[in-house]
Amino acid sequence: MAGRGRALRYRSRRRGWLDTLPLLPFTLLALGLGGGGTMILRESGLADWLLGSPAGSAAPTVSRSFPVCAGGARITCVVDGDTFWLDGVKFRIADINTPETSQPQCAAEAALGRQATGRLAQLLSEAPFTLEPADRDEDRYGRKLRIAMRDGQSVGGMLVSEGLAHQWRGRMESWC
Repeated sequence: MAGRGRALRYRSRRRGWLDTLPLLPFTLLALGLGGGGTMILRESGLADWLLGSPAGSAAPTVSRSFPVCAGGARITCVVDGDTFWLDGVKFRIADINTPETSQPQCAAEAALGRQATGRLAQLLSEAPFTLEPADRDEDRYGRKLRIAMRDGQSVGGMLVSEGLAHQWRGRMESWC
């Protein structure tokens, strides 16, 4: 009985620590360990916008190079066709769903997922865009949900028109 109580206390203590992980990028940036990330966030206006800017304020314009993510720290890079990191914050493009690259269901999905990933990296890098609010702030994985817009057109919509994404309909659709 005493061992069980100790295990429950350990689990609750461990769970409490894990609950702080989504805040880690902000903590590192606040401490200045983000490789200059604090200055980038402040200059770009992303810090104020992410932390709750006044209602009606415009989304910041983003103009960066977005390579495909590789090993190591993920600061600004593309994970897959609908997920990317920007200044240490993970975003999911809210209006689309693209093929999986980490656990594809078939070879066709894997190949299309690689194409979508490369194309998103190209689209985000080639010209400035804004990140507009979606129907909710975050998904269940803690990713910021935003719609990437360029010149009044959704970047996700561009991927849909090229056959590299599905319009988001509230659930994942098969690529196989």
